[in-house]
Amino acid sequence: MPSSASVLLYSSNAGTRAQVRLAAGRRPASDVLPVAFVECATLPAVLSALDTGHIDVCVLDGEAVPIGGMGVCRQIKNEVFRCPPVLLLIGRPQDAWLAAWSHADATITLPVEPVELAASLATLLRAPH
Repeated sequence: MPSSASVLLYSSNAGTRAQVRLAAGRRPASDVLPVAFVECATLPAVLSALDTGHIDVCVLDGEAVPIGGMGVCRQIKNEVFRCPPVLLLIGRPQDAWLAAWSHADATITLPVEPVELAASLATLLRAPH
């Protein structure tokens, strides 16, 4: 039994990655494992981390540059066998249709709201993989 859940966190912005880590805390809910973040700032790093097969949930920044999280989400959902669930951070509520196109499992808007992020992350961690 693992001692923590592995959460891939993709953003080209170190500040956004810090916001997510702070909002999630060490344990987003009392009934899920503590989280260990695998931070990635580039698509190759994301693909490399997913190749290990030890990622439980992905949190992708839709506003990342040069490759946004929506495109990354669609790519990994189509190419990664047993792709983990994805929480997509979107810039505007109007971008929800793009998140649906990308096959994201859940979305929240930026800036990160801690209660919303923790609840969404915990829901994805509880889901059977």
